[in-house]
Amino acid sequence: MIILFSLYAIATYFGYLASLMLIISLVVNNEIKFRWYNAAGTIAFIVYGVLLDAIPVLLTNAILLVINIYYLYKIYKRKENFDLIVFTGNEMLANKFIAYYRKDIQAYFPDFKEEDLTNNLNFVVLRDLVIANMFSAHIDEAGTATVALNYTLPRYRDFKVGRYIFEKEKQLLLSKGIQRIEYKGLQHPGHRKFLEVMGFEAQKLGNALSFQKTLSAP
Repeated sequence: MIILFSLYAIATYFGYLASLMLIISLVVNNEIKFRWYNAAGTIAFIVYGVLLDAIPVLLTNAILLVINIYYLYKIYKRKENFDLIVFTGNEMLANKFIAYYRKDIQAYFPDFKEEDLTNNLNFVVLRDLVIANMFSAHIDEAGTATVALNYTLPRYRDFKVGRYIFEKEKQLLLSKGIQRIEYKGLQHPGHRKFLEVMGFEAQKLGNALSFQKTLSAP
């Protein structure tokens, strides 16, 4: 009796965990995150089904897990076309992009203003012909590019755009006289993780931190 009660209690926790994972999967704005959270939820429900000998729950979620694994495989194997287009900052499309995503941009770059684009290196990154990112940085005489904007749309925040900019297009950055890239005044907690994954190192800047990445010629 005690063993059955313990199994029921453990199963209940897995049921709550599964429900939580499935709820989170429905509110994230990234396909990869959706599949991972959904897969985690189905795994928890499989354990729940095993503990309670609930065969329909077990079978249903086993099938859903296979589906999630299949789509995750397709996502990670999918070949996407990336391209980079330099712009001056006065283009109407750039202004409309900034206006449309202004609220989210301010969460990551609260000090950014459209006039900052003037005299900066500006470009957009296309991902399968869709604008996925807008980048703007001021380059000083020492070759330091201080980033004013590096905004990626939520559904493309899987680090692929960052790797494309800082690895695939590194030669373009070097050709513009950039020796190092610097971020100042980070506000969003998720931004630091992105920079660490991209190989930026924290530097003390008075009472604040800056993040720098040195570009080495290939």
